[in-house]
Amino acid sequence: MLDYIASAPPFLQALIAGIVTWLLTALGAATVFIFKNVNHKVLSSMQGFAAGIMIAASFWSLLQPAIESSASSPLPWLPAAIGFLLGGVFIRGLDYVIPHIHQNATDRTQQKEGVKTSLNKNTLLLLAITLHNIPEGLAIGVAFGGVATGNAQATLLGALGLAIGIGIQNIPEGAALSLPIHASGQSKWKSFNYGQASALVEPVFATIGAAAVLVVTPILPYALAFAAGAMIFVVVEELIPDSQSSQNTDLATLSLMLGFTIMMILDVALG
Repeated sequence: MLDYIASAPPFLQALIAGIVTWLLTALGAATVFIFKNVNHKVLSSMQGFAAGIMIAASFWSLLQPAIESSASSPLPWLPAAIGFLLGGVFIRGLDYVIPHIHQNATDRTQQKEGVKTSLNKNTLLLLAITLHNIPEGLAIGVAFGGVATGNAQATLLGALGLAIGIGIQNIPEGAALSLPIHASGQSKWKSFNYGQASALVEPVFATIGAAAVLVVTPILPYALAFAAGAMIFVVVEELIPDSQSSQNTDLATLSLMLGFTIMMILDVALG
C-alpha cells in the first residue's frame, strides 16, 4: 500500500490522505449511534486533544520545515513569518464572511459570526467546524506537494505522519459535532450527516494545496507556514476557548498536552 502511495502523483496522494481524514471524521460522528447524551468532560477533553494535535503539527510538520527549507537564504525566517501571518489573516477573512457559531455559544445572537443569515444553529455549527477543517486540508496538501518538489525537508513519511495526526484528531472532532446536534433534538442519522459533512472540505483543499505547491515550487516555505498560521488561528480562536469554557479546564489542558505529545512523536518518528 505504501509503495502504491509513493508512486502516485502528489495531488492524488493528497486527495487520498484527505479522503482518509474525512472517513475518520465520519467514524467519530458515528458515535452518535452509540451514545445518547453529550458528556461535557469528554467534549472538553476532545477539543483540548484536537488543539494539541494541531499545535504540534503546526510547528513540527509545517513551521520547522518552512524555516529549514529557507536556510540558504539571507533571511531564512522571512518566508515562514510572512506565510504564518498570511495564514491567520486568511482564516480571519473566512471568519468574517462565513456565518458560523461556536459549539459552546450560549446566546446565538451574540455569538454568531460572519455575515447575517437566517441559518439554524446546527448549520452554523457545521460551518464552524468546516471552517477549521480548511487549514487541515491545506496542510496535508502542502506536505505531499512538498515531497514532489524534491525539498530535503519534505518527506513522504513526514507527510503521512501529518495526515495520520490530523486523522486521529478528526475522530473526536466528528463526535464533538454530531453528539451535541443529536442532543439538541435532531435524529441520529441527521446528526451523523452533519458530523461527517464537516470534513468534506479536507480532500478538496488537500488537492488544492498540493497543486499550488507543484505549480509554483518556490512558494513551498510560504505555503507550509501559511497552513501553520491558519491552524494556529483556529486553535486559539476556537478550540482552546471552547475546551476551557466549562468546568473541566484541567482535563482539557491535559488532553491538549496529550494530543501535542502524540503528534510530536508521530512527526519525529516518521519525519
